[in-house]
Amino acid sequence: MEYNFREIEKKWQKRWVEEKTYQVKEDETKQKYYVLNMFPYPSGAGLHVGHPLGYIASDIYARYKRLQGFNVLNPMGYDAYGLPAEQYAIQTGQHPAITTINNIDRYREQLDKIGFCFDWSREIRTCEPEYYHWTQWAFQKMFNSYYCNDEQQARPIEELIQAFEQVGTNGMNVACGEELSFTAEEWKAKNEKEKQEILMNYRIAYLGETMVNWCAQLGTVLANDEVIDGVSERGGFPVVQKKMRQWCLRVSAYSQRLLDGLDTIDWTDSLKETQRNWIGRSEGAEVQFKVKNSDLEFTIFTTRADTMFGVTFMVLAPESELVAQLTTPEQKDEVNAYLERTKKRTERDRITDRSVTGVFSGSYAINPFTGEAVPIWISDYVLAGYGTGAIMAVPAHDSRDYAFAKHFGLEIRPLVEGCDVSEESFDAKEGIVCNSPRPDVTPYCDLTLNGLTIKEAIEKTKSYVKEHNLGRVKVNYRLRDAIFSRQRYWGEPFPVYYKDGMPYMIDESCLPLELPEVAKFLPTETGEPPLGHATKWAWDTVNKCVVENEKIDNVTVFPLELNTMPGFAGSSAYYLRYMDPHNNKALVDKKIDEYWKSVDLYVGGTEHATGHLIYSRFWNKFLHDVGVSIVEEPFQKLVNQGMIQGRSNFVYRLSMNEDYINNLININNLPYKKVFTKKREGIKVKDCYVDEERKRIYVIRKRKNPISKSGGYSVIHIKEKPITNTSSKKSYISYDILKSLLEKNHSISYTPLHVDVNIVSNDILDKDAFRLWRPEYADAKFIPENSDYICGWAVEKMSKSMFNVVNPDMIVEKYGADTLRMYEMFLGPVEQSKPWDTNGIDGVYRFIKKFWSLFYDRNGNYMVTDEPATKEELKALHKLIKKVTGDIEQFSYNTSVSAFMICVNELFSLKCSKKEILNQLVIVLAPFAPHVCEELWDTLGHADSVCDAKWPAYNEEYLVEDTINYTISFNGKARFNMEFPADETSEAIQSTVLADERSAKWMEGKSVVKVIVVPKKIVNIVIK
Repeated sequence: MEYNFREIEKKWQKRWVEEKTYQVKEDETKQKYYVLNMFPYPSGAGLHVGHPLGYIASDIYARYKRLQGFNVLNPMGYDAYGLPAEQYAIQTGQHPAITTINNIDRYREQLDKIGFCFDWSREIRTCEPEYYHWTQWAFQKMFNSYYCNDEQQARPIEELIQAFEQVGTNGMNVACGEELSFTAEEWKAKNEKEKQEILMNYRIAYLGETMVNWCAQLGTVLANDEVIDGVSERGGFPVVQKKMRQWCLRVSAYSQRLLDGLDTIDWTDSLKETQRNWIGRSEGAEVQFKVKNSDLEFTIFTTRADTMFGVTFMVLAPESELVAQLTTPEQKDEVNAYLERTKKRTERDRITDRSVTGVFSGSYAINPFTGEAVPIWISDYVLAGYGTGAIMAVPAHDSRDYAFAKHFGLEIRPLVEGCDVSEESFDAKEGIVCNSPRPDVTPYCDLTLNGLTIKEAIEKTKSYVKEHNLGRVKVNYRLRDAIFSRQRYWGEPFPVYYKDGMPYMIDESCLPLELPEVAKFLPTETGEPPLGHATKWAWDTVNKCVVENEKIDNVTVFPLELNTMPGFAGSSAYYLRYMDPHNNKALVDKKIDEYWKSVDLYVGGTEHATGHLIYSRFWNKFLHDVGVSIVEEPFQKLVNQGMIQGRSNFVYRLSMNEDYINNLININNLPYKKVFTKKREGIKVKDCYVDEERKRIYVIRKRKNPISKSGGYSVIHIKEKPITNTSSKKSYISYDILKSLLEKNHSISYTPLHVDVNIVSNDILDKDAFRLWRPEYADAKFIPENSDYICGWAVEKMSKSMFNVVNPDMIVEKYGADTLRMYEMFLGPVEQSKPWDTNGIDGVYRFIKKFWSLFYDRNGNYMVTDEPATKEELKALHKLIKKVTGDIEQFSYNTSVSAFMICVNELFSLKCSKKEILNQLVIVLAPFAPHVCEELWDTLGHADSVCDAKWPAYNEEYLVEDTINYTISFNGKARFNMEFPADETSEAIQSTVLADERSAKWMEGKSVVKVIVVPKKIVNIVIK
């Protein structure tokens, strides 16, 4: 029987569906294991070979855990809301739902071909009302909750209302937007709207004024990761900072719990550190500064209270409300111009960019420790969302303050003995304090820090601040609340209506509030989000839920929220819904949640470290607080898969044009060795360089600087220079010929062109396919014409524009899904990025065929026997079992594939076709190549799926070496090898080696000085 992967894979994919092989149910008799991949967004381009990398890795692990006897949950679904489908709808008029369904169908078709063990009965799509019902429900729970700092958990808002009615804000320690103070009597005297405005300051889901990334052309707010270099990732439209009233989630309230939780989960240290830095815990003091000649005052937060005597200026964030209050008339125009420029920069840009910009406000603040009037500046290196949006600048001991002071000529006052701040700031946190206060100035306050260590000075200053009512000691966090509004159509609707301008929740019994149809997917003419076009919502449902509703021509007088939720709304708790996807009474049944608890293995990209993973952890902790999620941390173990990069191929088109003027690069950056020298007519060329690895050729020519007219050398990267082809017949020269011609001093010009990698195999171009690929290449001529055309190559981002996107369907069609699965794992460690290179895929395909040949001979005859296995066969098998078991646990799949190849080669050499060996070999290979293993498992006579077999344990007895191969050397040079029993003595080995006739040849005419026997390795005979 021949290995026909097409028939085999179709057969088993069909049978898995019919027999529901991968459907899983809660089973208290089995230990559970929950495997999850990060939610995919189904794009119109479908999958390329980079996408399945993480899916294959998790699939192998899921199958492995099932073979170990675990009850494995391995679900899949789609993050189906998003901007791409909406943009496509704007461009074409096609409803985003149609686009999304088509994309999902394409994804599902491709995923099925690869043979994943997903339980598709649990599939979820975030765009379906049955799913976002529970996103809306969770949002309502957050709206009706506040965060108690004393109990460190979310509590019902009704408890806060009761406290206000009894004691006002007295003794309150709750998370809030700003500190409020009122009595119970004052609370009771307020009207309904005033009370709702106060409660908004405490709700976990709240409406608030916040700075956002606003893209006018897209008509929506964008997340930080959707903005690149000041423009939108999609469309490249300008993005500005703008203050808007938005729905927000009080993620910051959970900062400490998010930090503490990192100590309880199995994530990489680097990823944990990324989250710790993003959360940014710092302990310090808030201090009040009065404004000179004004009743105004403002608060700053500092972690270095000991540096109060070194403050020489203050800095406000451009978004601070104080900017308008403190800008003097003389400075107004300059400040406004600066603010306008700053709007175009995202916070991420401002954090990473170290350039110095700023403008003086015209006002001064009074330092409460020195009485000095210090200038108040405005600069975008201060962020409104961190601390109070204002800082005291101590340039001697902070690098950014130092750069600012140097740039604008402001005073730099050192506070640590012996520090040199002539060239840079002294940022160390150790040393002895000085100039606090300055010895030449009469002290303004009775605090003296001179002679103390920095640590002592910090604690003393914080105590002074507290005792003298200059502020308070506080823990601060960098983590900001999440903006939760988007001015888009294609997203979850908010279950919110408005009365007197204040938001109220639609009754929970009427959820979900479904997304309505609209005539246009753009904002309305009055600037409202696309939902403003809706003429009919589910009015019967809405009207039933809004008790105060009055109908006017079937339209409620209480308007609904027109914004939609962001993408992360649907992806923040989807792992819980997978546990119980068809439950229409709860997000997840409590008993089911108690069984699955949390995700045991989560696989996805590192790009989600500060977005999705923070939000999901927050969301889960909130659901834990309200009694829904049984555990606080949703993802116990996290594995980040690397990226598969594209391996581009090039053809080289000859040109009659000899223009070498453009695209010069710096000679000092050239890392390649000189390989030949040549001369060219008309151009003085000094040296030529060939980069063998990247298939690039460089020349250096003498030229004059067009500005200074001085001489010099420039490097020309021939591969990238623009050449205009003036020949009517297009000739294409292979890389090998091109290199050869240049080495022989031939004068030649050419243009490199990307070519579709799918018509290239092992860098050899399919010339007929190339001529058919695009009309302009129909008359292509090749040099040489009658032999293989060798393409050049480079590793680049996998992109359609570079024609290096490899569709997995093509690989599956040509080699089979099992080959694709194993080859993707063979490329390198799961967590590392690596280039896609089809040059090695043939080897994996040949391996599977050789594996098949252990069962069937060339004539298709079944060869498996019941004969007992030999010692050598058992050794090969158990060596493999031990290796693969360890590799899977460490996600070292690439070395597992190597081990499979070695084992099969050994068994093939031993002519092993024994059922005792092959039974276990099939089980061990099954997670990697499930289709062929199912077929052979069936052939071996098993009625059940190989998925339900038992993972074999290796036996150390079979791994004990009986003999050792020694290398025999003379004066350190290896000459031949000899086998000895593993327990042979050194004396016996020495005697046997010296007596061997091969030794006599090398010792002839010489005397033996000594013999060195290194146990189990080498014998070295020293002769002279």
